[in-house]
Amino acid sequence: MTDQTTKIECQNLSKIFKQRSGKVQIPVLESISLSVVENEFLVIVGPGQCGKTTLLRIIAGLETPTTGKVFLDGKEVTGPGPDRGMVFQKYTLFPWKTVMGNVEMGLKIGGMSKRQRREVASHYINLVGLQGFEKAYPHQLSGGMKQRVGIARAYANNPKVLLLDEPFGQLDAQTRYLMEQETARIWSVEKKTVIFVTNSIEEAVYLADRIVTLEGKLPGRLKSTYVVNLPRPREHIDKEFLEMRHTITKETELLL
Repeated sequence: MTDQTTKIECQNLSKIFKQRSGKVQIPVLESISLSVVENEFLVIVGPGQCGKTTLLRIIAGLETPTTGKVFLDGKEVTGPGPDRGMVFQKYTLFPWKTVMGNVEMGLKIGGMSKRQRREVASHYINLVGLQGFEKAYPHQLSGGMKQRVGIARAYANNPKVLLLDEPFGQLDAQTRYLMEQETARIWSVEKKTVIFVTNSIEEAVYLADRIVTLEGKLPGRLKSTYVVNLPRPREHIDKEFLEMRHTITKETELLL
């Protein structure tokens, strides 16, 4: 990272979910304050049910905080918008559309001409390694390929911030590793501010410029921050990589 301009600012976020009766309240996040700088790859790590997805959804504008505010480029986030692209854990592709149709959907909605959006979509389809599959439908793709389509679609819309919510959680170990490599490669080519949520410390160390951990129980609170000054591309067997993974694992007591 060279640019230290603040891109995302979370100020004292809390979130309480209420049942319909209003009698039961579940505190999910408490006092989250966090800054993310331009082109930073930030990874939020925590076990299941610690509030990390809720935090990402608040940044995306898909959830409203109970208290606190989120700012993007100094402007308060009040709802979803094209300046934030999101890749979900579950594959959110349109099953009746081809790879090309899925990737260019946002561009079509935005009014871009057919020729121009085809050029943009083709660029990102090639970038994620799916050239030759433009006419394929989601049911013809593997899990890893479906997530590549989701990543290409998010990048094609040219958001200011890319949000990824455990995007490889449903993949087998080998495919997950390959997708981590691809994510790091794509980010190195198409620099974006990225916030990536995972429960894997190893995945976090492989991808992040900086790692933020959440406590392993509700309500989610920030626990620790780690700056990852390892050269890219990274190797899981390097001494420094293993040392950082061990340090974070020991301090957070999370399972890999």
